Amino acid sequence: MADDDEETLPETFWAVAHQLRHLRKETLAPWDIAPSQARALGVLMRGGPMRLNELSEHLRIAARSTTEVVDALQDRGLVERRPDPADRRATLVAPTGEGTRVGEAIRASRDAEAEAYFNILSPEERVSLAGILRKLRR
Repeated sequence: MADDDEETLPETFWAVAHQLRHLRKETLAPWDIAPSQARALGVLMRGGPMRLNELSEHLRIAARSTTEVVDALQDRGLVERRPDPADRRATLVAPTGEGTRVGEAIRASRDAEAEAYFNILSPEERVSLAGILRKLRR
């Protein structure tokens, strides 16, 4: 592996992204939940009940993949499908009570892990990094 000073910006960025993905998997291990499932549960907790196509848009994945994620969460009792009161032909997906409990526990654990990971940065560096990443995400 190259010396840190010789590493290019993209190499450094992807190395950090890899570390964060690994950390996320470790954080989710106690709940035996996949990262895609945790993301979907988080979106539903923040956004409330929504149709599958809306969830697909939030997750930026194909509808078929969203169906698989929701099926897995439903099998675990973490989400439920229910009729849309605004359109009886449509179905909404919503977290169950257990899904909300698990989602909140995951969020607390992820927040603690992120705090530990980013703790080497000063408050000013964190603000700068967040701003840079938001700018790049656009």
